[in-house]
Amino acid sequence: MERTAAPTSPPLPEVHGLLDGIPGQRPPPRAEPPVEAPVEARAERLAEPRAEPPVEALAEPLAEPLAEPLAEPLAEAPAGAAPRRRCRIPVPFTLSYATVLAVTSFLAAHLGPTVVHALHQGSSTDVAHLVRTPVLVLVASALWVAGGFASPFTLGFLTVLTALERRIGGVRTAVVFLLGHVLATLATEVPVGLAVLVGRLPDSSLHRLDYGISFGVAASVGALAGLLGPWLRWPLLAAFGGMLLQDLIAFTDPMTNWGHLIALAIGVGTWPWLRRLPRPRPLPGAGLQPGG
Repeated sequence: MERTAAPTSPPLPEVHGLLDGIPGQRPPPRAEPPVEAPVEARAERLAEPRAEPPVEALAEPLAEPLAEPLAEPLAEAPAGAAPRRRCRIPVPFTLSYATVLAVTSFLAAHLGPTVVHALHQGSSTDVAHLVRTPVLVLVASALWVAGGFASPFTLGFLTVLTALERRIGGVRTAVVFLLGHVLATLATEVPVGLAVLVGRLPDSSLHRLDYGISFGVAASVGALAGLLGPWLRWPLLAAFGGMLLQDLIAFTDPMTNWGHLIALAIGVGTWPWLRRLPRPRPLPGAGLQPGG
């Protein structure tokens, strides 16, 4: 018998990653290259215009938040006008009162002596005037400065009331000043009236000339001392009180000198009230603060 040779299968192509001598291994699938679109189709897609949002639509979200806060300030100020700054006077009560005193002192310096004496006499807080028109004379007597605007009373008035107003405000400073002026006046004039009634003083004492701001200034000194630290409080009281005692010992005008001491005591009596009050809002240039 003639042997026929077995048909041989065609050789497999060499594939990387297969093991030699192991049958049944399948070659990994070959990745086919991507089919590219024709050049004409790609050119047409690139040539098509893209729909983009208008520039106005992008600008609206940015413009709205900025327009709202800027609209009101620009509408308030006129075109071309510079912004205004509020000017606040640090001590309005003291400056206004000093202006009134300057006017009355100018009148007293330029009017005739007879007219000036009549004005002082009509503003005097004597017993006769206090019985008839108490409110009018109490106000009118505080519009004059004994000795004129250049007297030491004016310097003390400006210094003390400015420091006091910066600490407690204008309204409270006016209250302290009026307390000293009114109460010290009544404390000195009421005994004079009683002494005239019992015959200890002549009737001419009912028309005693009494005007000026010294009682109010003395009360303001006493109130200011309570708002200072101890190293300033007690030297101030000792110096001012010693000066008043010297005037009383000199016995030149005992009723007025007693009135100054009483007004100083009235100012000291306001310490508990002033220390309980809340601090006023700070004003420009008001750097002074209450002490211990």
